[in-house]
Amino acid sequence: MASSNAIEKEYERNAGVLRMAPNWVPRPFSRPGRRLRLHPDDYYCLGTNRGPITERWFSSLVPAQNGPLTAPGEGLSRVALSDSSMGVVFFGDAVEALKEKLIGQRLWGKYGTWPMYAKFFDNEWPLQHHLHLDDRHAKAIHTLGKPEAYYFPRQLNNHEGAFPVTYFGYEPGVSRDEVKKRLLMFESGDNRITELSRAYRLELGTGWDTPPGVVHAPGSLLTYEPQWNSDVGATQENVVTGGVLPREMLVKDLPEDKRDDIDALMETMDWEANTDPYYRDKYFRPPLPIPTGSEAWSEQWIAYGNPYFAAKETIVNPGAEAIIKDRAAYGCIIVQGHGEFGAFADAEAAGMIRYGQPSGDEYFVGEPAAREGVRVVNKSPHEPLVFLRHFGPDAGAPERVWEKRE
Repeated sequence: MASSNAIEKEYERNAGVLRMAPNWVPRPFSRPGRRLRLHPDDYYCLGTNRGPITERWFSSLVPAQNGPLTAPGEGLSRVALSDSSMGVVFFGDAVEALKEKLIGQRLWGKYGTWPMYAKFFDNEWPLQHHLHLDDRHAKAIHTLGKPEAYYFPRQLNNHEGAFPVTYFGYEPGVSRDEVKKRLLMFESGDNRITELSRAYRLELGTGWDTPPGVVHAPGSLLTYEPQWNSDVGATQENVVTGGVLPREMLVKDLPEDKRDDIDALMETMDWEANTDPYYRDKYFRPPLPIPTGSEAWSEQWIAYGNPYFAAKETIVNPGAEAIIKDRAAYGCIIVQGHGEFGAFADAEAAGMIRYGQPSGDEYFVGEPAAREGVRVVNKSPHEPLVFLRHFGPDAGAPERVWEKRE
């Protein structure tokens, strides 16, 4: 591991911006959508027993929870050093070394760490109906709850996959006993639990906010997912597109003495949110344009209305340049175009990346640089330079004000 001094020199050399290395994560029981811009030969490069690579994580201090075969450091983001001879630098080491110089006094003082991460998840078929724990239930297994949000970028969805539809919660009027009956069927037959749910066709360029405790079965669009620092959940659906899921995925994040307690499992659900008749009105997230005062560039909020994290989509027009200022540190991923990003003159969206190969598409901007402004230059006369940016809870994102429709 590189020393704190080496990390600080790297940070200063690049004017408060760190380049990140691609962070690929396999998932068992899944089928890749092949839109991650990973080389076609590399989706199963970790071995078929690990499952295919279906995710890429950004700005992550969270180890992936992939069972006993999980590799050391899996899920943890790394800084791409200018001098590769200095060895590997985990992003967590950089946060620990730079502290408030990187993430700002507000986050460092309150959390003592960078508190969120983001990912692309990319599946040809929909995921199983599952939920993530809230803080109260996650505390019982000594971890954090997991709120998350979704955004569906056009640049990474050249095809929609097999089922671009997501189930959220349960139909209003469904009873707890009906859900409990399906969960008790987990090992005796196909529980077809989404028969009790409601589905929404996914729309490119929009997103959803997904609170902890809400059951959901994400559809087959490649999804940009900002989230809190956790990787916990409970699967409620046992057969998905013909694949059978083990009971372990239903109970793995319950305390060991509660794993045969169906009522404890039911308590992990936020029943009011799951059966809310105004679910779409409250949790659908259309983009919200942000005035920039410039014809050279534009941006919009794409994740907002929660107290945990936020995200923006930023577009610099062909041949233009912009000074991008923000009040808080952020991670970012370029999804279209090429040009300059701060001190990096070779910033570019990925075309095709081999596993283990560096890239020029991912960065982390420290709070001082964000406040001063990062100079971004689009070197293409034809295409926009587009990047997605994920923030902690201090970005100044708008609240989501819901009013009941008559």
